[in-house]
Amino acid sequence: MEFPGFISSDSHVYEPPDLWSERMAPQFADRAPRVVREDSKDWWVCEGYKIASPMLGTAAGQRFGRPEERTLTLEERMSPVDQRFENVRAGGYIPSERIKDMDMDGIYADVIYPSAAFRAVVLVRDNELLKVICGAYNDWIAEFCNAYPARLKGIGLLTLDDIEWGVQELERCRRMGLVGGMIPTGPPEEMPYSRPEYDPLWAAAQDLEMPLSLHVGVRRPRPQEPLPNPTDMLPPVRSGKDYWVRLSLNHMIFGRVFERYPKLIVGSVEFENGWVPYFLSQIDYTYTQRTSNPEWPKFKDPQMLPSDFYRRNVFVSFQEDRTGIALRSVIGVHTLMWGSDYPHIESTFPKSREILDGLLADCSVEERELIVAGNAARVYSIE
Repeated sequence: MEFPGFISSDSHVYEPPDLWSERMAPQFADRAPRVVREDSKDWWVCEGYKIASPMLGTAAGQRFGRPEERTLTLEERMSPVDQRFENVRAGGYIPSERIKDMDMDGIYADVIYPSAAFRAVVLVRDNELLKVICGAYNDWIAEFCNAYPARLKGIGLLTLDDIEWGVQELERCRRMGLVGGMIPTGPPEEMPYSRPEYDPLWAAAQDLEMPLSLHVGVRRPRPQEPLPNPTDMLPPVRSGKDYWVRLSLNHMIFGRVFERYPKLIVGSVEFENGWVPYFLSQIDYTYTQRTSNPEWPKFKDPQMLPSDFYRRNVFVSFQEDRTGIALRSVIGVHTLMWGSDYPHIESTFPKSREILDGLLADCSVEERELIVAGNAARVYSIE
């Protein structure tokens, strides 16, 4: 199968300032996310918290700056004025401009996630407000993608504090033409994804053929837990981020979610892929060698190992992880998808082709086609 370009399985929009102010009911209007200027730079603010900086939308390509600048941090390269909404790349919120950038970068289709909106899932405690925020975003991203429906594929944003609402919103997203749902990578500790309360969601996602994504940076804190400060993302937290996706996948696998819902597809997004081989070895070793407790779960099919469910039901979207590519036969090439992360700070734009040529140099033509397009086309039904 030949493709006219790559498929990015992990790209983003940068939401326009009027997204929520024009779409939220009057009783929530004064609590809607909004853009404010502080110390000469702009911030998305909601419920008194800074939830996102325009640097997420203004910094695409900055990492490929002049050689003498490459040892500088982005904060050192970019002035506060650079971090204002008027400098956000237009493709972040205007569909026609995005298509131009996709063509420049060799991208045929984008699977699209939010930027500011998903931070609300982390920082907004009031679930009634959060449902309105998610619903308004889903309306907007559906309109954005419907401008070029063959090439722009939106992922709906879900909160699961109210699972029934999450199911209904996933159904609504499907009707609007979105191609999947984004759920918290880490739910509250007392409600792991092994709990039976989530079964209606798994059933709906399977029946609707809507893959569910566990995207980096979207952990729902417990009600009594102090909220994280998004302006103070320390390196130990950022570099150890795969803990949350591993924990949730463990709960799904050992909670027999994929056994009950064999066609459910769940994705690990923007956690890279080098962690997967060790994860697979550990879940199989735990299942076969450390099952001393007779109450520990056993799968109905005695031939199935935890890693079999992973390779059947899970995909992983990565950006530049050479370790995972080197170990692709262990992970399963059919589970690997590439993403550009446009227009974010670490995006491969506008050098995606060059980067992928180096990253996949040792892959066969068949492996390359699966990673850069075929797997995403299959999972998201991209024609």
